[in-house]
Amino acid sequence: MPLKTYPFDSSKYLGSDESQRELLADAMETGNAVYIAHAIGVVARARGMTSIAQEAGIPREKLYEALVDDTEPDVETLLDVLKRLGIEPSTLAAE
Repeated sequence: MPLKTYPFDSSKYLGSDESQRELLADAMETGNAVYIAHAIGVVARARGMTSIAQEAGIPREKLYEALVDDTEPDVETLLDVLKRLGIEPSTLAAE
């Protein structure tokens, strides 16, 4: 009998602002744009992707596309999402 597996969603484990900021700070420290986009996507899912997309004026599907793991992200979109999350990129670099 095959082993049954389930997708892992790390956003379910980032319920606190502190844990979300730690993930984002770690991503920013690496300077890896794909990791930064992934981390922003995880935090956006933890806070509610639909509401973030609505606040940013971006269709939810487009926001998901901008934050997928294997593409170079659009910096303008990333900064806008961070703004909608109430996070200043400069505060992440100082942590």
